[in-house]
Amino acid sequence: MTAPILNRAPYRDRPALPLLDGIALPLARTHEFCGPARHMLALLAARALSGPVIWIAPAWGSGQLYPDAVAAWVAPGRLICVTPRQTADLLWCMEEALRSGAVPLVVADLPCPPALTPVRRLHLAAEAGAGTGRAAPLGLILTPGAGGAAGVESRWHMAPRHTRGTTEWHLERRRARMAPPRAWTLRAEGRQLALHPTARHPA
Repeated sequence: MTAPILNRAPYRDRPALPLLDGIALPLARTHEFCGPARHMLALLAARALSGPVIWIAPAWGSGQLYPDAVAAWVAPGRLICVTPRQTADLLWCMEEALRSGAVPLVVADLPCPPALTPVRRLHLAAEAGAGTGRAAPLGLILTPGAGGAAGVESRWHMAPRHTRGTTEWHLERRRARMAPPRAWTLRAEGRQLALHPTARHPA
């Protein structure tokens, strides 16, 4: 017996976090943020939701979050900072945090993109966390340069493009399961951030 090609059940969009105007990140999945402004993009994700955020970064890393800068976007008291001493513990901590479903957002600042198998484990952990009855957790891995983690739900690259009198960033969706590549200029207009479509930059 073959399965039917068409399903008569009504289509339902997957739950997603509205990150910016017209941009949403599917929940209970893991996404990759890369580029020099990846931390800023992660703070925007934290700003878009409520509740605590687990932020995992290596204890030996030189780029620690600066509370005064963080406070412009997210109350520093919302961040639970975890600093493992071993590389292997970075993804282990993220996996356990997602599986618990205790917080809506888990961020891991990684020294390099992870392989496919660890990313799959993160997806499964996020799905398990969603099954606890709490809000479906969102996983974000921050990787340097152009990123390149295999198997992520989506990959986003952000870089500053500030000029005299203008605060803005170049944002690219470089990979997504359900959307094509696209680019925007993210500009600070007063106390708000506005998205403007733009041409993609070369990788």
